[in-house]
Amino acid sequence: MHKNNKNISLQLIRNFPFIPSLIILIVLILLNGFYEPNSISIGSLVGLISTYLALMLLAVAQTYVVMSADIDLSVGGVISLVNVSIVAFMDHFGGGVYVVLLSLLLGIIIGILCGLINGFVVAILRLQAIVATFATSIFFMGLALYIMPVAGTPASDLFWLTYFENYFGIPFVIYALSFIILLIFFLNKSRFVKTLLAVGDGYLSAFQGGLDVTKTRVKGFLLCGFFSAVSAFCLTGETASGDPLVGTKMTLLSVAAVVLGGGALSGGSASVIGSMIGVLIIGLINSLVFFIGTPSEWQNLIQGLSILIALMIGIYINIKAQA
Repeated sequence: MHKNNKNISLQLIRNFPFIPSLIILIVLILLNGFYEPNSISIGSLVGLISTYLALMLLAVAQTYVVMSADIDLSVGGVISLVNVSIVAFMDHFGGGVYVVLLSLLLGIIIGILCGLINGFVVAILRLQAIVATFATSIFFMGLALYIMPVAGTPASDLFWLTYFENYFGIPFVIYALSFIILLIFFLNKSRFVKTLLAVGDGYLSAFQGGLDVTKTRVKGFLLCGFFSAVSAFCLTGETASGDPLVGTKMTLLSVAAVVLGGGALSGGSASVIGSMIGVLIIGLINSLVFFIGTPSEWQNLIQGLSILIALMIGIYINIKAQA
């Protein structure tokens, strides 16, 4: 009986690789609640989502390229470029409703174009993704610095006030998150995600199975560019200003979140839900380190060590499940 239960658990993890990260998330919520009871109130949890929504969306963007065994180190550069572009656009043309809407459209176009560039150099020119996207990251960051050499240009009041506003007693970020989850739900039900995972399992076998591997990988980068742009919108709403270096630290965090969520950088196994959970794990670890009173000079060390331990636990469980 015990063996049957173990087999069922392992099969469940194979089908849903984000389960270990979900368990870690629940443990962290309980630990945060133990050290700071107010941290598990509705308001605090909404604040956590608001703070990390941009990183959650960036992890979603990263997931769609990891599914096909690629990686995008330029997502931070895309965020910076979209951020300064839309802020500069609003600053130049004013902060009216139509200008804000046009700036959002501009941001989406820039994100998709960045994804197209990455898809071209990686999937069509066959350059190594890790090297090619590192190079395009420098290019995108350079463009961002050209558009806005110095940080601090304020975003339109209409833009950031809308982001922080409550509608019918519900914060705007909850509506934004609900819309994104709905969009992700339909994407995950589509054949496209299954194709990405099939390509990630092996380019040759996918090609022999009749899949257009190159086209699929390019589409993955396009989707990554789109979600990176949406992530930039959230970050702009959160900071209410433009900063050409704002995305610098977010790239590797998005990769860590994907792995924390049960994704494999070798491709063929990744979960958007798991990646979003991975971001919340990072956020809750940061909160817990603060709540337990860790001295400031030790906080980065403890945070990094805790994330590493969470990564090892999740990877170990998933490896056991796949064995």
